[in-house]
Amino acid sequence: MVSTSTATTDRSGEAGAAASGTAAAGAVAVPAQSSGPARRRPEERAGPPWVPVALSVAGVLLMVLVAIAAPNDHTLDRAMPLLRLPALSGPVSTFLTCAAIAAQGMGLIGMLSAAGRGWRPSPRRLLAAGGVGACLLTLATPVGSADMASYAAYGRIASLGLDPYRVVPADLGGDYARLVSSSWLRTPSVYGPVATFVQRLAADIGGERVLVTIGVLMVANTLVFLATGLILVRSAADRGRAALLWAANPLLLGILVGGGHLDTYIALFAVSAAVLAERRPDWQGEAMVGLLLGLACGVKISAALLVIGLTWPLLMRRDWNRLLIRAASCLGVIVLLYAPVGLHALAPLSEASQLVSAPSIWQIPQLAGRLLNGPAVAATLTGVAWPLLMLVLARLLMRRRGHPTRRDQLEQPRTAQALALGWNIAAPWCMPWYTAMTWPLAALLPRARTDYLLTAITLGLALAHNTGGHGWSW
Repeated sequence: MVSTSTATTDRSGEAGAAASGTAAAGAVAVPAQSSGPARRRPEERAGPPWVPVALSVAGVLLMVLVAIAAPNDHTLDRAMPLLRLPALSGPVSTFLTCAAIAAQGMGLIGMLSAAGRGWRPSPRRLLAAGGVGACLLTLATPVGSADMASYAAYGRIASLGLDPYRVVPADLGGDYARLVSSSWLRTPSVYGPVATFVQRLAADIGGERVLVTIGVLMVANTLVFLATGLILVRSAADRGRAALLWAANPLLLGILVGGGHLDTYIALFAVSAAVLAERRPDWQGEAMVGLLLGLACGVKISAALLVIGLTWPLLMRRDWNRLLIRAASCLGVIVLLYAPVGLHALAPLSEASQLVSAPSIWQIPQLAGRLLNGPAVAATLTGVAWPLLMLVLARLLMRRRGHPTRRDQLEQPRTAQALALGWNIAAPWCMPWYTAMTWPLAALLPRARTDYLLTAITLGLALAHNTGGHGWSW
């Protein structure tokens, strides 16, 4: 189980302090071999890393500044009315956004390093700090991405009784269409029925007022983000680490909360399923795990990777009873979700699967295909190669983390996290918010060097993708 099987790891908060104090007391009772002072444990001498903390806070506040000084080249083209300052120019907004992301990344790296040296932050304080940052970003204009405008447009299409998997935002016209990035203006929804339900509910509330619809979506997304953080802190063996990697993670606050991305919902379902899979191995628990995984696939079909990662250990152990119950529950939910909308809801994914983002190693074969053997051949080769690379990377990452010593020791979230991280590296099209599926699984696991790899990937992607389709201004 998540809360008991890793009891050997240090818990943060009062329990961790008590354990450290007891160990220190025992050490003092041993007669000293020399007249010099006894060496203190890292847990005793490691204080708060003030510089990384200051960088993290500054990074989040800078992102808030860019968000409230809208519209600019890194926000939606209309400012939200609650928190608002005069609009920034293009070059200034670009400089501040990049500075904010860099400070967030450096601050997170510093805090992870301090935790490795024995710093044990209070999970309550981290949750509170993350909550304050999340609230500020929620009240501001979406920043770093224009996806929130697309969510609102798809919701409005559904609210009008139309099919968001056939009708495109350009067909709406008016304020909803004007806010959508030109890259997605003529693209039908690529999101699942659960996402469409949330979007439609917000549009039902907002009606013709697009900013109200966006505000409802932002509030709902923040509540999901905070709920995920609470579940992690209550379930993880190291509560301080769980709060740091999610609720108080400055990069995720800017990307997921500031941008309002639906991937936050996948994170909630991922954490809930991973925790339940370890705590309830009976048939009722497996049915609930399958339901949660089906709902995750109803947000984005890419959550199928989560299904594979969490279920693979059962397949390797040939635990057929649990496997069949989970699979039947998951497939049943997916059928129930997609049956009313039809299989054409998956059609836009085939076109989206041909995309290659920057930076990506798959830009090389894409360029070669344009020059030599044609784009279709290059796309086919990429489509075959990247899943293989993902599996190889997942295997290597599992070895780097080490294998659990017992069958129930976080085996399922460990496998799922390795597969998700391999996907973040190998997928031709990857955005910074796609790491939302990887971070919460890492928060359930003990500290590892792959934390820095995940931080570097998220930081690099965030620096590359933060304009919301406006282009760069210098």
